[in-house]
Amino acid sequence: MPSLRHSAVLAVSAIAIANGASASSELREIALDLFSPLPSTTPAVNNNPITPEKIDLGKALFFDPRMSASGVFSCNSCHNLATGGDDNMPTSIGHGWQKGPRNSPTVLNSVFNDAQFWDGRAPDLAAQAKGPVQAGVEMANTPDNVIATLNSMPQYVEWFQDSFPEEEDPVTFDNFAKAIEAYEATLITPAPFDAWLNGNDAALSDVELAGLELFIDAGCASCHGGINLGGEGYYPFGLVEKPGADVLPAGDKGRFAVTETVDDEYVFRAAPLRNIAVTAPYFHSGVVWDLETAVAIMAESQLGADLGDEDITAITAFLGSLTGEMPEVVYPILPAETAATPRPTGEVN
Repeated sequence: MPSLRHSAVLAVSAIAIANGASASSELREIALDLFSPLPSTTPAVNNNPITPEKIDLGKALFFDPRMSASGVFSCNSCHNLATGGDDNMPTSIGHGWQKGPRNSPTVLNSVFNDAQFWDGRAPDLAAQAKGPVQAGVEMANTPDNVIATLNSMPQYVEWFQDSFPEEEDPVTFDNFAKAIEAYEATLITPAPFDAWLNGNDAALSDVELAGLELFIDAGCASCHGGINLGGEGYYPFGLVEKPGADVLPAGDKGRFAVTETVDDEYVFRAAPLRNIAVTAPYFHSGVVWDLETAVAIMAESQLGADLGDEDITAITAFLGSLTGEMPEVVYPILPAETAATPRPTGEVN
């Protein structure tokens, strides 16, 4: 079992929420050692200065289905900004109506994850953006065809020039990914929990505060800490007791596929928990639709804890306080195709 991040956490069980502001202040002090509130501005990303022009370009690319071989699927297909930044399906539907192998994580606040995908195979959002475009089960395209598509539309060429003015030939697959990364970095959702961390005692209800206390005291914060309450480390699914094959399919060995290290079999990145209440179904297998059930499974399999119904309800209430305010999303008007634009290819029905 992983150790708690700070020894101060061990004192949480002594805090009585009913004691009012003083107890809330003590709990906040401990919570701030484990978690961080979201920033009020778009965060910086490595090797990719974020500009308004680049954000606008990335937004267009995020919503443009012509980035897929079939012309059917966009980034927003699996990371729907109207439904919590995912598609609310067990596993996503891609090229030729194939089903993907894993549940799509939310794109919201994903800029704060240490790595992307359930197995952490992409170090950042730019690397992640290149993956689904080329995956045969997702968008099934090629970098060359993406660039040909973009170069065929003068408006896209102009937007790339505005976004990467220092480059002689800015329409590249690397810049395609950087623009999407810039847009996705804006998709942050401040929640009641952030307001509470920032000092607003009224932001969380008594049951949510009780759930936070249990979340820390039971050890949930050992894996689900930091700014995104997860997304920072890798842990075996079934640390104490492995769940059944319906929840943990035997054929998906997680991070092992990346490292080919036996110790990484059935190891996955800790799921970030922001907006978890609106991103069912849960786990990489996408087979659990009820958040209370997911909490109970995690308590048993990761912590060896048999939580009572009231405890599960309280923790679930706390998780609800992580549902944030979405940034306003106005659907972009995309550049028009030309005679030179590659036509859709591949099996789409």
